[in-house]
Amino acid sequence: MQSKNAWPSINQLTQPLLENLKRDAASLRLKCETLSNGTTLIDAGIMALGGLEAGRRIAEICMGGLGQVVLNSGAGKWPLTLHVHAANPVLACLGSQYAGWNLTHGGGKAAFSALGSGPARALAQKEKLFEEIAYRDTGESTCLVLEVDKTPPLAVIEKIIHECNVAAGNLTIILTPTCSLAGVVQIVARVLEVALHKVHTLGFPLQQIIDGAGTAPVPSPARDFITSMGRTNDAILYGGRVQLFVDCNDDDARQLAEKLPSSASRDYGKLFGQIFKDVDYDFYKIDPMLFAPAEVVVSTLKNGKSFRAGKLNDELLDRSFS
Repeated sequence: MQSKNAWPSINQLTQPLLENLKRDAASLRLKCETLSNGTTLIDAGIMALGGLEAGRRIAEICMGGLGQVVLNSGAGKWPLTLHVHAANPVLACLGSQYAGWNLTHGGGKAAFSALGSGPARALAQKEKLFEEIAYRDTGESTCLVLEVDKTPPLAVIEKIIHECNVAAGNLTIILTPTCSLAGVVQIVARVLEVALHKVHTLGFPLQQIIDGAGTAPVPSPARDFITSMGRTNDAILYGGRVQLFVDCNDDDARQLAEKLPSSASRDYGKLFGQIFKDVDYDFYKIDPMLFAPAEVVVSTLKNGKSFRAGKLNDELLDRSFS
């Protein structure tokens, strides 16, 4: 694994992207608000309209400035697709984009719960994952992306400030509800991250992942959270394609390819919304092997061989997106 000193600062790389997002907020149909403590909130789909381009830019911010997200016109019944590539997939996807910071506050109807992603995670270091990839970032300014449909309470914001050790005025929080265009795009743009997370779950050495890219179709957001969440998951589980370039022997690459697709899970074959309902809306009861792209190609850099597994499931995509 590349040492933490050899890796760049994802917080520094993200700052220009964040400043451009704020500068273009009006044209991107975003709402920027400065709170009384100086923290900036960017609404990308709660009261603001947002859009596809806003989601694309936010996805690149989530990747710590190390990834590129491109919207394309593809073939098939659902022509809008996105392509994701990361210069350093382990750091970009697991060190920044992965929604691994659990933030909760209160109880009952006033309860707030969200999973944070973005470069602020590398400052807070609240996850064991950062020990495994041997990365710790530093920076005076940072950003956290939350998939929520309401503003976080001040207590949560103060916790983020404290854990990241930044001034309140140097924190930006981006809100991307799942039922918004920006929210759908930034979630589907996690197709490569989902693959990397399963690689990690399978115990494959992360230092052997050299490069990677992925594609997935972009559904329309639904008006209710469960349906919209189901569509974004289905886009990856049944329509996502990822290619990983690895530095390992052929047998290890072949085994990784066979285990990596979503079809390797016992829960494969139903729409995600139905799977979620069947487990009484408890994510932790879903087979973790399900969270993966539909089709994968694992290519070895030692001899150039590629191993393919899984396949797209157009029938389930049509049912989900319709």
